[in-house]
Amino acid sequence: NLVYQVSSAYYNLLSLQRSTEIAHLDLERQLEAHEISQNKYAAGLIREVDALQMEVDLAEAQNNHDIAILNEVSAKNSFKELLGLDLNDSITLNNELMYDIVIVYPVLAVDMALKNRLEVREQEIQIELQKLNIKQQRANGMIRGSIDAYFERAGVDQQTGVGLLSSIKNSYSNLLERNASYGVGLTITIPILDWGENRALVRASESRLKQYNYRKEEVEREIETEVKNLIAGINSNLKRLQVLEKNVLVAEKSFEITRQRFADGDIDSQGLALERNRLNNAYTSHLRAYINYQLSLADLTRKTFYDFRNHHEVN
Repeated sequence: NLVYQVSSAYYNLLSLQRSTEIAHLDLERQLEAHEISQNKYAAGLIREVDALQMEVDLAEAQNNHDIAILNEVSAKNSFKELLGLDLNDSITLNNELMYDIVIVYPVLAVDMALKNRLEVREQEIQIELQKLNIKQQRANGMIRGSIDAYFERAGVDQQTGVGLLSSIKNSYSNLLERNASYGVGLTITIPILDWGENRALVRASESRLKQYNYRKEEVEREIETEVKNLIAGINSNLKRLQVLEKNVLVAEKSFEITRQRFADGDIDSQGLALERNRLNNAYTSHLRAYINYQLSLADLTRKTFYDFRNHHEVN
């Protein structure tokens, strides 16, 4: 859980750091568009309402950029606190969204989860304890014997009106003079008639043992289902990430074409704003898909105690 907690904090910071960069790029694009619109308005090529709309869009882009910076600073402080670093230290993550295609074998993942998960081990312990309880309950209905032994030696002072030291001395003298007392006893318990009580208790214990076995099977099925769903989620996140990578390239090319058309006067500010929002959504969706893919791999490692990137068990 600690490893997953650190991984989650890392990718959360990476997401906010990347969001700041996206907001900065959007602000630069909006500044360029605002400058173009002002020049076109001064030349009488666009309406005043279009120029005013570009100013509103610029203010919104500036506000989004400022908010992104604040969120990134807050996440950095939380991350440094989690790692035990000084809050005055500088920290910057590698913002290249590189990833490896990790192949996960479902059979291996399920086996590792069933082998290492504490839930299964807890059920196994309950089963073993219940087996011991059954043996103990059966023993209560059998012939039992016990041997008791004791040894005693004591000194007594029966005089009155003497001091403490004298009383202790007299008791010690009496201890040396008196013979020790000891004894050995043998007790045998033979159950004759219990009206079937012990037999019923044994059957009740056996029923509880069956319940523990059923519960163990249920836990194993739940773990198997959970792991398989995680693997399906990883594959889905990977496919989505690969698709959105291409979507980003298409959105960037489309925006460049739209920006040039706006500069040439072929479209108005609304068309440019629409294309800019489409590009920002493409960046954001790609970033979210990348984070989901990385976190799903980290979650699989947490649930199976096996690192599928480096192919080794995690202690």
